[in-house]
Amino acid sequence: MLKRTSSHGTATAAERKHGAGRARRKKGLHRLIEDQICQKVSYSEYRETVRDVYDGPRGAILATCSMLSLHIALGDRLLRERRFDLRGARHILDVGSGAGQIARHLLKYADPEAEITCFDLSWEMLRRARHRLRSNRPRFVVADLSVLPFADASFDCVTCGYVLEHLPDPRVGLSELARVMMPGAKMLLLTTEDNLSGAWTSRIWRCRTYNRQELARVCEELGLEWRKELWYTRMHKVLRAGGICVEIVKGNAEV
Repeated sequence: MLKRTSSHGTATAAERKHGAGRARRKKGLHRLIEDQICQKVSYSEYRETVRDVYDGPRGAILATCSMLSLHIALGDRLLRERRFDLRGARHILDVGSGAGQIARHLLKYADPEAEITCFDLSWEMLRRARHRLRSNRPRFVVADLSVLPFADASFDCVTCGYVLEHLPDPRVGLSELARVMMPGAKMLLLTTEDNLSGAWTSRIWRCRTYNRQELARVCEELGLEWRKELWYTRMHKVLRAGGICVEIVKGNAEV
């Protein structure tokens, strides 16, 4: 049966009301599943929770989870096909390097002369990354995204894969990234979206989720332009799956 529409082919008021109600129920389910710890405790307490998660058994299987979810293979293809192009970058920052999943791609596809800096909140995760990468090329630094130990305008390229969701307020981390990025620098940002799969990710990894439009507005306020949205595959785009994946460019204005 065809939906009832107005004479202009748009949804009726009743249909719009029904759709809005369904959206509210859906968001309610997401909130029910999503981990809320970062909204309930102080940032210092939450930071210790995150460190404990990644220092422990879940952190130990992070690389395996990334492989089984195909994030490693799909991320490799994203950079191999130059949809996020590393060519020309000379100072690359990998945010929250974890077990070195993205850092491994950087070693493969960045220019040989590019300097790569990897940082993570967890010393144990950096130890695992060193073991997996078996390369002396990256510089490894223990650091907190909310207070980065790098000078202003230090990097012309940033990769930030599923890290921002470990901050209660994205402005804190994004403003720090904007500070250490050179004017015109670009960033590959991947983060967990506020949908059903994102809610389950939040439950497992003790993180929050982000609304795509709201996060884009925050970036714009900080002088970070969403240059283009990226999708792992056409099917991911159709299903709106895989989380938020976007190329961001820092403008020339002071942040």
